[in-house]
Amino acid sequence: MSFQLLSASAATTLLIIISIFIMRRLRTSQTLQAVKKPNHLDLTISSPEPTKLSKSLASALPDSVIFPHDAVAFKESINSYWAQQECEVIPACVVRPRDVQQLCVAVTVLKREYDERGKQAGEQKAEGLFAIRSGGHSPVSGAASINGGVMIDLGLLCEVTPSEGGSSVVIGAGAKWMDVSKILDEKSLAVVGGRNSAVGVGGLTLGGGLSFFSPRFGLVCSNILSYEVVLASGSITAASASTNPDLWRALKGGSNNFGLVTRFTARSFPSTKIWSGFLYMPASQAAKVLAGFHECLNREDSGDSSTTYDNHAAGPIACFSYIQKLGVQAISVNLVYTKLPENEKKWPACWRTSTFGSLWRLWSTCKVRTLTSATDEMNALNPPGRRQVFATTTIKNDRATLAAAHAAYCDAIASLRRVKVKGLVWTLVLQPLLPDWVRKGDANPLGLHDCTHEPLVIVSFTVNWAERRDDEFVKTTTRRAVEQIDAVAAANGTGHRYRYMNYCAEWQRPFEGYGGENWRFLQGVSRRYDPEGLFQRGCVGGFKLGVVDGEA
Repeated sequence: MSFQLLSASAATTLLIIISIFIMRRLRTSQTLQAVKKPNHLDLTISSPEPTKLSKSLASALPDSVIFPHDAVAFKESINSYWAQQECEVIPACVVRPRDVQQLCVAVTVLKREYDERGKQAGEQKAEGLFAIRSGGHSPVSGAASINGGVMIDLGLLCEVTPSEGGSSVVIGAGAKWMDVSKILDEKSLAVVGGRNSAVGVGGLTLGGGLSFFSPRFGLVCSNILSYEVVLASGSITAASASTNPDLWRALKGGSNNFGLVTRFTARSFPSTKIWSGFLYMPASQAAKVLAGFHECLNREDSGDSSTTYDNHAAGPIACFSYIQKLGVQAISVNLVYTKLPENEKKWPACWRTSTFGSLWRLWSTCKVRTLTSATDEMNALNPPGRRQVFATTTIKNDRATLAAAHAAYCDAIASLRRVKVKGLVWTLVLQPLLPDWVRKGDANPLGLHDCTHEPLVIVSFTVNWAERRDDEFVKTTTRRAVEQIDAVAAANGTGHRYRYMNYCAEWQRPFEGYGGENWRFLQGVSRRYDPEGLFQRGCVGGFKLGVVDGEA
């Protein structure tokens, strides 16, 4: 008996040591890859010749256009994408406008070229002239890049200017969320913004946007007071509840289909430090994590006021990861509380009394910290320099369907093991989308306001790996896993049409999930503000609305 107890104790200790090694090794290796990012650009081979269009832009904006022969600046710009595959798409030139007026000039030149090509092509409209990059954090190849075309880099439009009273903040479309939180932390303010410090403000906000503050205020897009937009004509307009209200609403999840947003004015509010961090557990805790996740989301519908969901509690975000190099699985769960706890050394009551408070874990990083620190931690788990793919679906908070999502994740591991994808990290992520969140803030066209009773779960796969040769296999495996989950959800009646745009793969169609009425509304706004379709056809990247010429 004593030998058996000793063996069990030794096995447990060994498991802890191995798991800690796994998680630390993973973080360290990814960080090193980000620092020692390969210089993959051979401009003598891959760079296109200057085009007539890029020469026209350089003539109009001589100090703001970068060509491949400007090797240092060009490489710095191209290598600044998060996903490695985006770094391999080589434009003819990069336009870095220094202000909104320069951007207007660039759009005017692009529109003139678009019109000329349209006349030459007859009924066939010109396509694929330019791409727009805010933060460059999308893993979809071509989302913010273009091969042989013009890439507009908004990185210099990165102002963060709080109002005097602290009720709003003007944010440049080229800013990243780290730029925003660093300034607002010093003023004890916050906005409903991104949870990953390296994500761009523009892409996340135009795609809807989830935030640590969504339980209190709603989605990111529903907390934007106004937008400054450069239209296809090259003119500047504003969109707010009182000025161009149709465009204002359309931009709350409508992506880049109407014009080029240059500034967002976001609601801000007092905010001190927050409590946040990750719990790390071995894969053997999967069933308990799934049960705890389901229980947390059901609190809102329990009818018991003592267990109602606390709107300062963000999460849980449950992540199940398979690390190919080590052949093992691990679990991490992100918990956040956006109000400073009375006792900083204790967990907030809502999380302490949840399943996660008593769940056995290897270690925890949960502590009181700045918002910047919390978003930096999220970013550190998946730094740049890796090939990436996302894909997503949405289900109801049903235990059987949650289990099926985890089963799809596990089923894929067998084929991934056989192929031995170099450097693969295969992660299933579950996160809540509660009815109360989508009712808060300004109305948007996402089609979620009919979600008034049941909590939803955004299911996504976040996958990264090392080599181009594995791209198609990883993408196919990810798609198959999502379709497996969708099939179970359809059979159980536990699916939902919504697809969170910022997690969609290139083959997915998020606007279909907005519902027919909202989709038609967005198409109508696109025709109204961009009648010739510059941002539908001339601008690559983003998910398009499928506007057809001649439609009413």
